[in-house]
Amino acid sequence: MSRLSKAFFAGAAALVATATMPASASAQDLISFLWGGDQEHGGGRKTVSFSSQYKPGQIIVSFGDRRLYHVVKTGQAVSYPIAVPREQSRWQGTTNVSMKRENPAWTPTPTMRAENPRLPTYVPGGHPLNPLGVRALYLGSSTYRIHGTDAPWTIGQAVSKGCIRMYNEDVKDLYPKVPVGTRVMVTWQRFNSEVIAAAEPSSASAAAADPNGDRYEAAARRAAERRARYESRAFRNVSRSRSASIN
Repeated sequence: MSRLSKAFFAGAAALVATATMPASASAQDLISFLWGGDQEHGGGRKTVSFSSQYKPGQIIVSFGDRRLYHVVKTGQAVSYPIAVPREQSRWQGTTNVSMKRENPAWTPTPTMRAENPRLPTYVPGGHPLNPLGVRALYLGSSTYRIHGTDAPWTIGQAVSKGCIRMYNEDVKDLYPKVPVGTRVMVTWQRFNSEVIAAAEPSSASAAAADPNGDRYEAAARRAAERRARYESRAFRNVSRSRSASIN
């Protein structure tokens, strides 16, 4: 069976399984089932209490929590779920947003190409399989970025080569609120934060949380169909396991 056929049947299996999920299942169950992550590291955008030592406007990326915190006022932040670097690509430090791009193009680094010569040499901005998704915040003079993703099921996992991934809906929410020069602290420290209010959810999680079972199941089907379409369009010469961890 070809790789494309396997990807198609895997997506179809996810669609069938999702359709049989009970309407009483939680939104977190849906997100975890479809996209990955877990009860601790998954979940959606939310407003939380946060340490008052951080100034409004700052971004704190906690690899330990697998969350990005954008401080909106003293003692309060918006918390976003993220995918973090794999073990061999871990880093931490303080930097700043040096550049912003909408629909950024993606060129794999020489290191990435050396590790996997089958990677495409260039993916244009706006392409559905662009690993940077729809927005990117560049960090200092490094090659690291806070960006969207073409593989939303990886959010909540340790899979990247150093970058910080967000759902496209979340990075679009964050992007206009963060000017060039914004201070960014990347740490493995974990934070004790309590939910103050659920922020405006993504379309998938909002539909999943609706008590109406029909709406829930319809959202689940649409999400599984999106994943199946991604698999069927995947780079011909790059396996899914490779393409989902290239940035």
